[in-house]
Amino acid sequence: MAAQKPTLPKGTRDFGPQQMAKRNYIFDAIRSTFKKFGYQPLETPSMENLSVLTGKYGDEGDQLLFKILNNGDFLKGTSTEDLHSGSKSMLPKISKKGLRYDLTVPFARYVVMNQGQLTFPFKRYQIQPVWRGDRPQHGRYQEFYQCDADVVGTESRISEAEIVLMIKEVFEKLRFQDYEIKINHRAILAGMTEAVGAPGRESEFCVAIDKLDKVGEEQVLKELGERGFSTDAVEKVKPLLDVTGTNEEKIAFLKEFLGNSEAGQTGLSELSEVWEYLAAFGTEVPQLVFDPTLARGLSYYTGCILEVKPTSVKMGSISGGGRYDNLTEVFGGNRMPGVGFSFGVDRIYDVLEELNLFPEDQTVGVKVMITNFDPTSEKHSLGLLHQLRQAGVASEIYPEPAKMKKQFNYADKKNIPFVLLVGEQEIANNKYGLKNMKTGEQKDVALDELLQQLQA
Repeated sequence: MAAQKPTLPKGTRDFGPQQMAKRNYIFDAIRSTFKKFGYQPLETPSMENLSVLTGKYGDEGDQLLFKILNNGDFLKGTSTEDLHSGSKSMLPKISKKGLRYDLTVPFARYVVMNQGQLTFPFKRYQIQPVWRGDRPQHGRYQEFYQCDADVVGTESRISEAEIVLMIKEVFEKLRFQDYEIKINHRAILAGMTEAVGAPGRESEFCVAIDKLDKVGEEQVLKELGERGFSTDAVEKVKPLLDVTGTNEEKIAFLKEFLGNSEAGQTGLSELSEVWEYLAAFGTEVPQLVFDPTLARGLSYYTGCILEVKPTSVKMGSISGGGRYDNLTEVFGGNRMPGVGFSFGVDRIYDVLEELNLFPEDQTVGVKVMITNFDPTSEKHSLGLLHQLRQAGVASEIYPEPAKMKKQFNYADKKNIPFVLLVGEQEIANNKYGLKNMKTGEQKDVALDELLQQLQA
C-alpha cells in the first residue's frame, strides 16, 4: 500500500526558520510595547469549556467555534432521537469543550476566578493562537495568533488613548505607516437606532452595517429591510452611511443628528475624551479616524470600539478591540469595566511581506560558521566555537570534514554572514581567515579582533 501524501488542514500553515524569524520580529515589537506600557504576561489553556465560550460572540461567532468531542466513546448517552433532533440537541451530549475563539473571553474568565489575588486595575498581555471555523481565504485563517492587551478595573478613557498610542508605536517599530485606525462607540450606534425610529434593535443594526466594507451600502440597506427595519428607518440610515469630513466635522454632524438621544450624546462625549487625552500626551495620531459606521460584530463591546486596516494593501482588519464594561458579569463576577485590543500577527506578517518591510538581516540566526577540513582543525575549532558562544556570538561549526565549496554553499543558503576558515596554517599562525559572505572580502584576524568584530 502506497504511503499517503501528507497535507495540512485548510486554514493552517507551517512556518519554517525564515518565516519564524520574521514572525518573532513582529512578536518582539508587540511584546516590548506591551511591557513598556505596563502590561503583564498571561497564558490560558487552548481549550475552554463550551459554557465559557458560547453566547459571548453573537450567533455568527458561536457557529465558528471549534468544538472538541468528549473523550472516549463520545456517543455514549445519546440516542437515535437525539440524532434526529439536530445538532443543537446533540451537541451538549457529545461535546463539552471548545478551542479558544479569542483571548478576551478566557481573560475575563481568568479575572473572575482569580479576582481575590489580582491588583486592579489589572493590565495583562497575552500572545497565543486562537481558532475560528471561517472559510479559509487570503488573509483569513482557521488557526492564527492574537496578541492581546487588556486592562480591567477602570473606566478612564486614558486606557483607550493608550491603546491608540500602542498601535502607533508597534507599527512605527515595524516601519509600517499605511494604515487607518477607525474608532466609534457602541452608544453612538444605539443612538443611531433611536434616531431612525428603531430603538432597541442595535444588535441587528450592527450585524448589518458591520458588513459595509465587504458588501457595500446598497446591500446593507437591503439587509436592514430584510431584518424588518421600516422603509422610513432605512431611508434615515442613508446619511449615516455617507458621513464625511474631518473627525471634528463628523462629531458635529452626529451631535445634531443624535440630538434627542442620550446614549448617542454620551458616546460622542466619551469619544471626544479620547482625543483630549491624546492631545495631553502630546502625540499626534493622524491615522485615527472617526467612523460612525464601524460596528465590530462581537456582542460584548459596550463603549469605544477600534479597528485597524491597511490602506495600501487589500487586507481585512489587522488590529481591533474595544470597551466591554460588563463582560465579567456573565461569569458571576462583579461588574468590572474593561477595555482591550488585539493584533492579528498573521495578517500583519502578510502585509509586511507584501510591502517588503522586513529588514534584510531579520532572517540571520547564526552570525559566523567555522569551517571543518580535518580532525585536527575540527578539535581546535571546537575550542574557538566555545569562546565565540561564551562571548554571546551565535555561531556553529560545519559538523563534518568537507570540501570548501560545500561548506560555503551551506553558509550561503543559511544566510550566515561570516565564515571563519580554520586550517593547519591558520592554527600555526594563531590567525584565522574571516570571510564576509556578502562582499566576498576576506582578512586574517586574531581571536581578540574576531570577537570584537563579531560582537559589534
